[in-house]
Amino acid sequence: MADDFYPPEIRQLPEADITFPGVRGWLLQGDQSSVLFVDIAAIGQVPPHAHGAQWGVVLAGEMELTIDGQTRRYRPGDHYYIPAGTVHSAVFQTRTFVIDFFAERDRYQPKR
Repeated sequence: MADDFYPPEIRQLPEADITFPGVRGWLLQGDQSSVLFVDIAAIGQVPPHAHGAQWGVVLAGEMELTIDGQTRRYRPGDHYYIPAGTVHSAVFQTRTFVIDFFAERDRYQPKR
């Protein structure tokens, strides 16, 4: 997939400071929540972790997501919800594009 999957209006948003190598995201922050437009390389495993509530939708590619011990494969058009504090992990074997909504304004900070 091209590096311009997202249109210029999204790629002009602040880039998020994401600690996972191979993951890029563009950040839209509100007063109490944030949205991340994410480009994820075939990075393999994202280790188990937890944070505030998250809702997302897969736009392209696919991922395996484990939420509270239940694993499912998500493809374009599939959406997911992770309640606050729920342990989850993911596996990315292909380049994947998702939009994630976080019920936390500061889940990610803009890159400096």
